[in-house]
Amino acid sequence: MELTDYYPAITGGLLIGISACVLLLFTGRIAGLSGIINGIIKPEKDELFWRTIFVISLLAGAAIHYYFFSHPAFIKDTFSPYMMLAGGFLVGFGTRLGGGCTSGHGVCGLGRLSLRSLIATITFMLTAVITVYIFRHIFSVL
Repeated sequence: MELTDYYPAITGGLLIGISACVLLLFTGRIAGLSGIINGIIKPEKDELFWRTIFVISLLAGAAIHYYFFSHPAFIKDTFSPYMMLAGGFLVGFGTRLGGGCTSGHGVCGLGRLSLRSLIATITFMLTAVITVYIFRHIFSVL
């Protein structure tokens, strides 16, 4: 692989970091996506606007990248839509149960040197590795 193969990941990481910093600077809020989306579903006073703008910007950024740059997202069309929906609901449930999500802990919490976020991020990553191993090598689903 060449260095240019890493540009999309580097650029994406920088944009995620910048957006988390901008959100923290202007709203005092952590860029945890599950909490932001939960705040759209159950809005608090004066919270709906910035949350909606954040999610729309996130989706717009992905669409712009997909349509205008030469590095499309890696899409694997062999995934079952039902498995993807089930996985999405399980992740959503887990983030609410665990009191935070991968973006909130992994990006913002680690950036603040939070021990709780370090433990949460290690737990997320270890669970992901084990889940992929089980589904790919034991059940041969992925």
